[in-house]
Amino acid sequence: MKETRVAALKDKIILITGAAGAVGAAVAEGVRKAGGIAIATDLKGADLTLDVTSEESWQRVVAEVGERHGRLDGLVNAAGIVAIGSVEKLDFATWRRVLSINLDGTFLGCKYAFPLLKERGGSIVNLSSVSGLVGGYNLAAYNASKGGVSLLTKSVALLGARNRPPIRCNAVCPAFLEGPMVDGIAGTARDPGSAMDKMSAEIPIGRLGKPSEVAALCLYLLSDDSGFVTGADLPIDGGLTAK
Repeated sequence: MKETRVAALKDKIILITGAAGAVGAAVAEGVRKAGGIAIATDLKGADLTLDVTSEESWQRVVAEVGERHGRLDGLVNAAGIVAIGSVEKLDFATWRRVLSINLDGTFLGCKYAFPLLKERGGSIVNLSSVSGLVGGYNLAAYNASKGGVSLLTKSVALLGARNRPPIRCNAVCPAFLEGPMVDGIAGTARDPGSAMDKMSAEIPIGRLGKPSEVAALCLYLLSDDSGFVTGADLPIDGGLTAK
């Protein structure tokens, strides 16, 4: 299995957003270990500086990738943030910031990567969430943004299926993962330790997910092994959405 995965990603050019974050960093590491060329992007601490909410920033980065490599084989839209707040209590500025990064950033990535992907075909992986599949009373902006990512993914997949060779597009939908995002959510509670235990207990497997586990699913979707998979929401949630 390991040899198959390496062969499938060998020399593939993969652009990754949010690469300074837990999942993005794990994807970049996995791509490199699998023989691919990872182009890690983020606001800082990455190969290229990219503000996913800026059209000009996307245009610049994609142009640079085209000049350096002449092609793109895959895109992973991993940049994202979470905000706690119900529709009653969430302020509009926070709503707009979450939607701008999570949904607008994913739209711009798909839009500007598409021309580089068209000639050879390829794969787009969008980081959605189980919160894009089910609601939470205090996740109004996050639910809306990730639900939008999941349906945007289907639209992009249907367009990409018309291309020859096809451009596939899928959404990965994790539950709570170990790392700064969940630490931040727990930190808003009166008792962060109890909040973390509660999140783990909600998952049937009984633990948080690992960024490396999400990265492994992304690598599969980037590889030729998943050539018949497109337009899918793929939960990786320890059984949470099976309830």
